[in-house]
Amino acid sequence: MKKRILIITTGGTLASTIGKEGLEPQLNSKDILSKIEGITIHFEVEFFELFSMDSSNIQPEEWSLLAETIFKKHNQYDGIVIIHGTDTMAYTSSILSYMLVNIPIPVVLTGSQLSIANPLADAVENLRSAIHMAGSGVAGVFVAFNRKIILGCRASKLRTVSFDAFESINRENVAVINSNGLEFTNSNINFTDKEAQCTMRNHVTDKVFLLKLIPGTHPDIFDMIYKMGYKGIYIETFGIGCLPFLKRDLTEKIRESIENGLTVLVGTQCLYGGSDLEIYQTGQKILNSGVISAGDMTSEAAVTKLMWVLGQTDNKEEISEYFKTNMAGEITIA
Repeated sequence: MKKRILIITTGGTLASTIGKEGLEPQLNSKDILSKIEGITIHFEVEFFELFSMDSSNIQPEEWSLLAETIFKKHNQYDGIVIIHGTDTMAYTSSILSYMLVNIPIPVVLTGSQLSIANPLADAVENLRSAIHMAGSGVAGVFVAFNRKIILGCRASKLRTVSFDAFESINRENVAVINSNGLEFTNSNINFTDKEAQCTMRNHVTDKVFLLKLIPGTHPDIFDMIYKMGYKGIYIETFGIGCLPFLKRDLTEKIRESIENGLTVLVGTQCLYGGSDLEIYQTGQKILNSGVISAGDMTSEAAVTKLMWVLGQTDNKEEISEYFKTNMAGEITIA
């Protein structure tokens, strides 16, 4: 019996054609199906057109709608493919990893660097990979791109024009597509409890700020963030977790912000290796103030987890406990 795969379209470059102001998503499911009929013959494929947007316009409201759609439909299919623009795909794949608790089927996001209408496009190959991953029976949220399968909360877009746009950060690929077919690595990807019921928790807050430090960052920025009503801030520090405390002392402002109720998550600007605040004096100066370490999470996974956690609770102990928990493979817990 053929496996049933649902393809949810949300727009993106894959579904784009030239409009009056450049590329814009205009292709519908029939247009896309006409290009991929040859790769769907081993599956029973259905389409659901959710919305048609450039992914830079996809925001928390769309994440919530997408999670709700997947949750409502997941019992009817063996797997789900989401066609999504590449620019914010890693944010969406990360947030869905938290929203869809114990999802029992594969949910695979994919897109392309060129429109599927372009004969040189990578679109068909990426869809082929995504459809086969969706039919694999391996539960979870994933990104399929350039013959790689990446855990959704470890994906990051590193390249703007290359077909090899995405990498798996601080974790090996879940699988690769080669002459052996869909070949899984030794990566442990079992983050779903098959005995537990799938639940949807799609409440998030948009009151989260990302601050990337530069030499000379002024401490007053924390006052502005607090006065604007933000609930949380993710700070990308230097190196393994360093930030200035001379001349422009950020450490006291961070301490003050936490005392005022702001949740402060601290990570690194570096893609690989993660953060460790215990190593240098500059990191240790904020450890006792109540900051939370992002460890080796990607920025996309860290920011969306902060948005999601603060959408679940305002309790400091519960917030801290969430960040000590590896929910979907987003963080390496020692």
